[in-house]
Amino acid sequence: MAPAVGTETGAEYLSLELAAAARKLVEEAMPVQPGEQVVITADTSSDERVVRATAQAAYAAGATPTIIWYETLPNPCQDPPPPVARALIGADVWIEFAVTYILYSNAQREAIAAGCRYFCLSGMDVAMMVRTIGKVNYPLLDEMANALYELSHQAKEIHITSPAGTDLIVQPDPQAPPTFTQMGAGEGGGYSQMLAGQSWFEELADTFNGTLVFDGAIWPPAELGLLSNPVSIAIEKGRVVGIDGGAEARTFQRWLDSFDDSMMYLVDHSCYGFNPGVTCLTGRILEDERLFGCMQFGIGRTRAGAASHTDGIVTSPSVWADEVQLENEGMYVHPRLVELCKEMGVSGY
Repeated sequence: MAPAVGTETGAEYLSLELAAAARKLVEEAMPVQPGEQVVITADTSSDERVVRATAQAAYAAGATPTIIWYETLPNPCQDPPPPVARALIGADVWIEFAVTYILYSNAQREAIAAGCRYFCLSGMDVAMMVRTIGKVNYPLLDEMANALYELSHQAKEIHITSPAGTDLIVQPDPQAPPTFTQMGAGEGGGYSQMLAGQSWFEELADTFNGTLVFDGAIWPPAELGLLSNPVSIAIEKGRVVGIDGGAEARTFQRWLDSFDDSMMYLVDHSCYGFNPGVTCLTGRILEDERLFGCMQFGIGRTRAGAASHTDGIVTSPSVWADEVQLENEGMYVHPRLVELCKEMGVSGY
């Protein structure tokens, strides 16, 4: 039985499984080559066992790992201390375990532009690495990501509902690439990569309209995570125009307001979650975004210069691509997707 989140465990906990997962990380998930420079960044909230296991696996693969620790920043998307940013420019591969991730920061953009391959594994601990990397079938997850991307882009409109009250419409971008690609490719061959078990569609950002209800988790702000009560968000033309739902909604509203930045109220993206290793929410946003059958939405349009970014989880969504239903209350129903779920051995299929 897995310990509760926040329960400290000894070095022996899943130690063999962790070693296998770290090897899979550097050989399959983010393949490193002999002689490459691998920078591993962690903040003071990171799990040291995961960091060291990854460095050992990279070294065993013939790469040169360098571990950099720094303080936990107040909010995600902020630049790290300048020496950290300079080190990233010289990396062939950068694996991030920091809880307050620096995805979307200037430092991350500069590293990608310099040719770095970036893997965001924010807040990962031992159990998460074993479940979401060590025990999943990466080729099948890639197939699932491509299938969801392609099916979404065959539609002129995506309609999302949920039992908690979500009723949201958005239009995919008809000019998007025809196949699923890594996010944030750079001129020098660099790119950004996220943990497997998630797909998205390129949207026309100003076409988000309706009600979005986060009933699973929201993070940041740090005061939130798992939600006790739903947070209902009214959206018009891609902009948050109202937030309701009690104490947690008020905390969320205050956090957005604290930046005094209009870009923080813009919807940034929508994603499907389907990692078989994530069967329940934990409050750690990296894995919560991959809860099997969920949808995840980002708020704070970093591509337009927002000061920070937050993500929230819709559990049990129903999704239509025009008249074609992809998902029904958290269960994939499109034949192509159902077959992939069966191949992955997901319970219920």
